[in-house]
Amino acid sequence: MPAPPLTDDAPMLVYDGDCAFCSRSVQFILRHDHVKSARFAARDGVAGRAVRERHPHLLKVDSLIWVETREGRETPLVRSDSVLAIARYLGGGFALMAAVGGVVPRPLRDLAYDLVARVRRRLAFGGEVCVLFTDEERARSLS
Repeated sequence: MPAPPLTDDAPMLVYDGDCAFCSRSVQFILRHDHVKSARFAARDGVAGRAVRERHPHLLKVDSLIWVETREGRETPLVRSDSVLAIARYLGGGFALMAAVGGVVPRPLRDLAYDLVARVRRRLAFGGEVCVLFTDEERARSLS
C-alpha cells in the first residue's frame, strides 16, 4: 500500500538518488534554503516511489519532481516547471530569475531542461552520488 499523501504545506523535492549532478543540486538547495522547510526524497526511495504511485503519470518521468502541497492537495511539477518552482521557493535573486524564466514558453524551457538532463551525469565531474545530509538536514530527508 503506498504511503499517504503529504499532510503539511512543506514542499518536497524528489530527485535521482543515483546521480551526482542531482545530489549537487540538492546540496545547492540546502545551502540557499532560508525557509528550511523543503524535504527531500530519492526517486527510488519509499517516499519518492509513493509520490510517483499517487501520480501515475510520473512513473516514467525522468525529471526532478517538486511537490507542492496546499490544503492536503499535492501538485507535482516536473522539468523546467520544477526548476522555476524551486527558484521561487528559494526567493531573492532566484525568485527574480524564476520570474524572468517564466516568460519563456514552456516548450523552450523544457528543451533546455532536457539538454542538461541528457548530459547531467557528465556535468557532475566525479562528484559524490550520495547526498551527505547534516543531522539537521537529515530530519528533512524522507526515506
